[in-house]
Amino acid sequence: MGWNGLLAVLIALHQWVYPNLTIESRGEVVKDDVLMSDYSYPLPVGPLVNEDRLNKLMDSIAAKVEREPVNATLDGAGRIVPEQPGLKLERNAFKRLFYGYMLEGEPLRLEIPLRRNYPRVDSEVLSGIKVRQIGQYATYYNSRNRNRSSNIALAAQAINNHVVFPGERFSFNQTVGMRTKEKGYLRAPVIVRGEMYEDIGGGICQISSTLFNAVDRAGLTIVERYSHSRSVHYVPAGRDATVSWYGPDFVFENRYDHPILIRAYAGSGTASISIHSSELLELQPREVPGASRKLPEEVRMDERRVIVE
Repeated sequence: MGWNGLLAVLIALHQWVYPNLTIESRGEVVKDDVLMSDYSYPLPVGPLVNEDRLNKLMDSIAAKVEREPVNATLDGAGRIVPEQPGLKLERNAFKRLFYGYMLEGEPLRLEIPLRRNYPRVDSEVLSGIKVRQIGQYATYYNSRNRNRSSNIALAAQAINNHVVFPGERFSFNQTVGMRTKEKGYLRAPVIVRGEMYEDIGGGICQISSTLFNAVDRAGLTIVERYSHSRSVHYVPAGRDATVSWYGPDFVFENRYDHPILIRAYAGSGTASISIHSSELLELQPREVPGASRKLPEEVRMDERRVIVE
């Protein structure tokens, strides 16, 4: 028998002595019949773990068992919805257990080591900042334009219940994310270089502008803001904040000593955003002019009647 044949016999004996591994999580099988030979390099003195394959195994397990934490939030009536801790795969601990099986044949049933992953905003934090309103602003839109109204509502939902801790910056683009069809955003009028066009997510600048005026009233620090290339109807001149995924962003910073909470709602032709924080916060508010309730006129564009932004 040549060297290759002897090596094959040694590997087969090693696999026969050490049965297949079953990987479990809280009583449920996540992966069974794990073959030692699939995760090792064959050597005469014993198996050498194939790190690349082991990392891919851990990636696939993590996708099945990990759970993102969920922040505490307020419901529509202002009641606290408790947080939910997440779960994270303890990769180093998993490796130690897997190495034990590879080298010693134990354990034959591996319980996936998990650790709790706690959210940044829990009920205690939220209860301390939900009562006191430190800034508020409302703007108005024509609810007959269903696409634009839908986009406005989606953007409001995306920033609702967002908490900004002391020293942190809030980015509208990062918080709302890319505006896509998959997220439910629809085509509606947008302003590009002073001209009216239709694009996915048109209308969300009304939410960024409403937010700008609310946080400005609350005395928060404006870091980045840009105005449209033409006037818009929903805020006074110079009080808008245009945003675009590949362009301008609206960013502010919380320089107070307490977290702030954003509450946003859009429906029935009104976009309303309020800023809340602790009773102990030393508020430094600013004067901001209110928005007009006058709705825009319809204009003809692409042979359809739409409500301009």
